[in-house]
Amino acid sequence: MSDYKRIDKRRTANPGDRIADEEQTIEEKSKQLAVDSPDITGDHIQVPTYFIVEDEDGHQEALHHVKDAEEISDVIRQARTDEDGNRKWW
Repeated sequence: MSDYKRIDKRRTANPGDRIADEEQTIEEKSKQLAVDSPDITGDHIQVPTYFIVEDEDGHQEALHHVKDAEEISDVIRQARTDEDGNRKWW
């Protein structure tokens, strides 16, 4: 692999968006922050790199906030439905 491709693979707009090359546990992923800084208003903003979700069988999965954004949206939509599958808006 050329140096350009190796460098480009690691390049992101935000260093917190990077996915580690080595295997990580769910616990390690749950502690990573993509953003941890004040915003323009002075409020301190923290955005997790991974969202930990649990399926009906109790299996936990770490979803990356960029790579798995569509699946995270699906999980949120499922969480907003009642027992009949009707979407609830709060």
